Amino acid sequence: MLEEGTSVPNPGTPASTPTLAPAADATPTGVVALVRLASLVVDPDGCVAHWSRSAEELFGHRSDAVLGRAATGLLPVHETRPGAIGLGRDALDLLGEHTAATGCWAGSLPVTDREDRVRDVLWWVYRLSEPTGRSLLVLAADARPLRGGPRLALGSRLLPYAAVPPQGGPLRVAATVCGPDTPTSPGITTRLAAALPRTGNERRQRLLRQIGAAGLPALRVDGSAVLPVLPYEPPEAAGARVTTGLGRRYPTAQQRVSRGVHMLPPDWAAAPTAPATPAGSAIGLRMVIPSGSVPGPRDASPLGAPPRGSTLLPLLSTGPGGEQFALLNEAGGKVGTTLELDTTARELCQVLVPRIADFACVDLLDGLISDAELPEGLPDDDTTLRRLALVHTETPGHWEHVQAEGSLLAMPRATPPGLALQSNQPVLVPVIDAELAEDYATALGGGPALVPQVSGRSMLVLPLAARGTVLGLLKLLRLPDRAAFDENDAVPLRELAARAALSLDNARLHRAESKVAATLQRSMIPTRPPRIPGVQIAHRYMPGNRRAQVGGDWFDAVQLPGSRVALVVGDVMGHGLHSAAAMGRFRTAVQTLAALDLPPGQLLRHLDNLAHRLGDDHLATCLYAVYDPINRTCTLANAGHVPPVLVHPDGRSELLQIPEGAPIGVGGVPFIAQEIAVEDGSMLVLCTDGLVEVRGGDIGDGLAALCGNLIDPRRTPEEACDTVLARLHSDDRKDDVALLVARFDGVSSPDVVTWRLGPDPSEVGRARALVREQLAAWQLDGLCDTALLLVSELVTNALRVARDSVQLQLIRVDKLLVEVSDDNHNLPSLQLSDPLGEGGRGLGLVSKLSSRWGTARKAVGKVVWFELPLPRRP
Repeated sequence: MLEEGTSVPNPGTPASTPTLAPAADATPTGVVALVRLASLVVDPDGCVAHWSRSAEELFGHRSDAVLGRAATGLLPVHETRPGAIGLGRDALDLLGEHTAATGCWAGSLPVTDREDRVRDVLWWVYRLSEPTGRSLLVLAADARPLRGGPRLALGSRLLPYAAVPPQGGPLRVAATVCGPDTPTSPGITTRLAAALPRTGNERRQRLLRQIGAAGLPALRVDGSAVLPVLPYEPPEAAGARVTTGLGRRYPTAQQRVSRGVHMLPPDWAAAPTAPATPAGSAIGLRMVIPSGSVPGPRDASPLGAPPRGSTLLPLLSTGPGGEQFALLNEAGGKVGTTLELDTTARELCQVLVPRIADFACVDLLDGLISDAELPEGLPDDDTTLRRLALVHTETPGHWEHVQAEGSLLAMPRATPPGLALQSNQPVLVPVIDAELAEDYATALGGGPALVPQVSGRSMLVLPLAARGTVLGLLKLLRLPDRAAFDENDAVPLRELAARAALSLDNARLHRAESKVAATLQRSMIPTRPPRIPGVQIAHRYMPGNRRAQVGGDWFDAVQLPGSRVALVVGDVMGHGLHSAAAMGRFRTAVQTLAALDLPPGQLLRHLDNLAHRLGDDHLATCLYAVYDPINRTCTLANAGHVPPVLVHPDGRSELLQIPEGAPIGVGGVPFIAQEIAVEDGSMLVLCTDGLVEVRGGDIGDGLAALCGNLIDPRRTPEEACDTVLARLHSDDRKDDVALLVARFDGVSSPDVVTWRLGPDPSEVGRARALVREQLAAWQLDGLCDTALLLVSELVTNALRVARDSVQLQLIRVDKLLVEVSDDNHNLPSLQLSDPLGEGGRGLGLVSKLSSRWGTARKAVGKVVWFELPLPRRP
């Protein structure tokens, strides 16, 4: 149902004109949806190249913190259903995969923002071709306000309408795309430029053409109507970006007196008394606060306890003062019931509305929400606030101009909130007159159209300060049909704000501590599977403690010489931050030992010795496997871990019977490795016991289920992970879960060639000839000159130190991998060469001319390798 209303500002007034890209010759016709779009761009290297202001508000990450950094890990998918698509994944990685083949994807995907809040987001994602490669353009919108009825525009003049949700529930709104030939979409493509990053006209037009060809963003409402989307910027959001520029500070003391604006100084206090009340009336509270004893930020008492220097006296009272003070008693049980910052802020607003005010909001310093350290300077006109909570009465036509929760805003000193923030003093405006309303509306960026919305209201702004730091503001408003705020109202509300600020600061500190733990955990486990020739890898991690999101389970995949790969899964005994720290030590040790190319059994022995040196409390199980894609073998060693499952190409699942050693840290038990042959198309499933332990059952039941033909080897490892979690994982499990699935594809024999060279300097010429001939056979003549130069340098170095022989190996996969091995264990290092010297330039050339290079020790000797990218096929 469509109904003309005030939810969408009138486009005819300057203050409410939607922010759209101007296109005089391309005006949309028909019905379109006006949606506030957040936009971001991921460049071909996987780094964030653009992050709009709307993206800052929707996801919480500031642009200066994310630009240039890897996109992986910014927006974890919030999915608790076992086996659901995206479980344990990052949203931007998942969206990139969705668009890899089709080039465009639209849909809904909930994510977790910077503050670990769940955001229900609609996405429109485009894979764009640019001269530097294929980048990812992501448009996103908060689904919550859209389900309450999206803003609509009708006709070539974009007349405002609003969609009214049906009685009994919200609208069903989904993201979709519509083609450029859709009847209602002429001009939509051009106006989408408002959502794109600022760039040159040529690049903008190129991007718009690709978007138009792939499909234009649209909303599907209630499963039937498809409405093209226009980017829309509410006027109040645009106004929040105006922080200065009024040309003068907030009114002087004389002007404030003439306008009825009161600043309440720190030593201000009042002791209201109530008239006598008849017997039998309700018992209330009166707080007597001696002058000068109003608690400051440093001595504010916990919520619910009286501040120092004050007394609580029982008093028979039914007057307004008694009701106000009774509010403190009620707030003690309703505010700060959890350590969630958002919840605490919302509880504070709910206590005040509608009992004390018609509108209440909590705005905190944006930097305090995410940064562990407190700001060094005092708030100023450039300080950015984030709206954390907002509650108001359901009075139509009065609150459409206010900004929603999560919005970023700045309050200059030229506004009552800005004055309260920067002076750390309450500001009382009994009635906002016409002149003050004009100043306030201008500061908000609303202009004259916003003056009627704020005029005549009563405002009380209270700073939220705790432990010597101003955290933000509590702003209260009353409509004109209600008694204005006065000093008697401010007394208990100031005390309430001081107590609530302590609860907010406690929640902030708890959030900072949780974020430290989560950051530690995320830094210790891989975020993206490595790309290794001959094997496809996928993994998942599910913390047992969903609140702390830390545990001792880990997994890893380490590339080894010869295109081999080491697969690791481990589980530190215990839970929490201590186990996570021990896990970090073990994972680092495994990576270091793997770089030495030690056999699996020997590696676990070194890891066990390390655990003894670290302490008796470092106990862990670990499974270490090395897959050789050339010889089609897998060598495994086990230290008390859950045995792996091998899925054969025909679909049979086999629980591998590997000699089970004692856990790492026990000592005295040998670790015996076992080598098995694996066929191309096989899958190896490694997991921790949290996945297969069944409450009330034996671990064997879970292993039997894992071997019960759950995995179809024709599917990808990502799909295999989703299938396993869907069947075996449940929300009531308290242990961490690490799952790693590797599909063995092997490297075909024609793509590998190996030569053994004798310890003779003349073998350098032979090596060049062999490489030249093989590259010609592989039709890689374009790499010949570079490869011959680098091979000549490495073989020469190897022959100088080798005692017996030198091995030269070429592997053609998605790149050209060249390895030179000898029996000397000393690793070469890159050094500065003498400009006049004849030697010392070999590794310098390798470093400059190859895409990647490295050295590693082997069981006997060492290997030096380098990679060259294959030339693109025309």
